[in-house]
Amino acid sequence: MPNHPNALTYKDAGVDIDAGNALVERIKPAAKSTDRPGVMAGLGGFGGLFDLKAAGYSDPVIVAATDGVGTKLRIAIDTGLLDTVGIDLVAMCVNDLVCQGAEPLLFLDYFATGKLSVDQAARVIEGIAEGCRQAGAALIGGETAEMPGMYTDGDFDLAGFAVGAMERGQALPVVTRPGDVLLGLASSGVHSNGYSLVRRIVADSGLGWEAPCPFSAGETVDTLGAALLAPTRIYVKPALEAIRTGGVRAIAHITGGGLTENLPRVLDNQTVAEIDLDGWALPPVFRWLIGQAGLAEAEALKTFNCGIGLVLAVASEAAGTVAATLTEAGESVLHIGALVAGEGPAVRYRGTLE
Repeated sequence: MPNHPNALTYKDAGVDIDAGNALVERIKPAAKSTDRPGVMAGLGGFGGLFDLKAAGYSDPVIVAATDGVGTKLRIAIDTGLLDTVGIDLVAMCVNDLVCQGAEPLLFLDYFATGKLSVDQAARVIEGIAEGCRQAGAALIGGETAEMPGMYTDGDFDLAGFAVGAMERGQALPVVTRPGDVLLGLASSGVHSNGYSLVRRIVADSGLGWEAPCPFSAGETVDTLGAALLAPTRIYVKPALEAIRTGGVRAIAHITGGGLTENLPRVLDNQTVAEIDLDGWALPPVFRWLIGQAGLAEAEALKTFNCGIGLVLAVASEAAGTVAATLTEAGESVLHIGALVAGEGPAVRYRGTLE
């Protein structure tokens, strides 16, 4: 091949392979810290290997989920607070898996940016590893894509992919029945849904991300941006314990659409969820968002989790035991209602959000 006086390199075009290699080396310890039974190979291959038999399964059914962080990512990028959005990414995937009755086993991430910053990417991926540790899943691979011209300087996007398993015949939901108790697990904040509205509310308020948090009531010194970046709670291990206790008929992850849209996904058309809004106190972050925007209660309930991140429909005779198991595992458990026979709207509310 002839020499060219103005020869270009891939780096001249905006892609730095050396930076990518440096990132892989930096994140290897974080990925290694997520190892669990079943992992057969670490980072660096063309694919991740996992042995279901070594993980303890005899007749497994595979369950997969994928998700992102949404426009919460914009706040993380604008504030430079990047260490917890990886937890959000894992949570959005693995909390969905456990709703099917599956144990999350492995996780892969996709990180795309215009120009790779090793420090930026490493902070995000180390957060992903922390989320995987909380969920008991192994971070076995991923993709870092440097795509100049596709993203502006400093911007990036994330996607996550989780694979779990359960023994055949153990899938959720099972048939729900009138009289089943609805147990709500407290959320850790807004989680990772509704942030396009959150960002609009903050913009209209005239506050910046560095402003003192208006809803912390002096309890913390967090800025508004830091408070709104509180990571999504990962419910996997407590929920799996509850399933093993017995009596859990269905689980709903309260994400986009809130209680109004997510509970019907696990109910049959002959069962209605009656929710007592007086059964829990609306967390301060939601009180501020709703008040600032003048949101109608119905709009809030189908946009935000409003303080309830996961709902379990439990046989009435098992509700006390399941609630105790969840409490012992560190969850704040709230009796938020029950299932009744009926048709029409799948979710009915009584009381008010306060």
